[in-house]
Amino acid sequence: MSVLKSDIEKRKQISVRGIADIENVTTVKKYFNRHLHFTLVKDRNVATPRDYYFALAFAVRDNLVSRWIRTQQHYFETDPKRVYYLSLEYYMGRSLQNTMINLGIQSAIDEAMYQLGLDIEELEAIEEDAGLGNGGLGRLAACFLDSMATLGLAAYGYGIRYEYGIFAQKIKNGEQTEEPDDWLRYGNPWEKARPEYMIPVNFYGRVEELGKGKAWVDTQVVFAMPYDNPIPGYGNNVVNTMRLWSAKSPVDFNLKFFNDGDYIQAVLDRNLAENITRVLYPNDNKFEGKELRLKQEYFMCAATLQVYLQSYIPIQAQ
Repeated sequence: MSVLKSDIEKRKQISVRGIADIENVTTVKKYFNRHLHFTLVKDRNVATPRDYYFALAFAVRDNLVSRWIRTQQHYFETDPKRVYYLSLEYYMGRSLQNTMINLGIQSAIDEAMYQLGLDIEELEAIEEDAGLGNGGLGRLAACFLDSMATLGLAAYGYGIRYEYGIFAQKIKNGEQTEEPDDWLRYGNPWEKARPEYMIPVNFYGRVEELGKGKAWVDTQVVFAMPYDNPIPGYGNNVVNTMRLWSAKSPVDFNLKFFNDGDYIQAVLDRNLAENITRVLYPNDNKFEGKELRLKQEYFMCAATLQVYLQSYIPIQAQ
């Protein structure tokens, strides 16, 4: 017996007609083996547990991407009110299990991995925790994004893609030590880099009086590189976007300094620019740390506001 959905429930749903699904165990194994062979270029003789995790993550992402694109098409066509959520932290946790549950494919995945002789819990444990937040503020931001996707709201999260996150705690000689949390060292199968949408962000400089106004000149430019991450709603085919900014220098390498033997100066501009998104919560006991924290906040807001304006003005012009 079919159950009629209310109008509100229908508005929360995105049509997935014509989209290929991971609908059974056979399809799961097909996607998994395809990525193991053609994406990771491995076979079962040489594959590591981490390879199996990545093959599974890519297989699950295949089921996610069409819904992600369909959701953004739906927002473009219907032009709903949009929610933009900015946070310096997102404590998202691990994406694999959450995505499988929200897409309703957990059972098929479990059975497929069992038939392949793999332990799904061991594969889930391999995933690195995204080093994007610490504690209450980051967890609250993550819950907001999850909830808005489940409610079918046209919501977008914006933040910073920290290279090293907060820190990794180690105990040495009975004392706590802090080491970089290199959570991206193996890559992140869930994110999509968007270099074509890089945005310049200006720092410092001065204002110059012109005949018809003022100009901001002599600035230091840092590019904001966006990385998009999918946020799936529960059981409604909605996949919203969390966009994280990474700082990039307009000049990666100065060949003249390198040829002159000044190897540190050759990459100094790149290091100074990319320090903006290097770590979550830089030590602010010194002036340099306070300045870096302020630059992080400004960098995120300046890049995100440009996206707002670029998306709003063309829509209104139509």
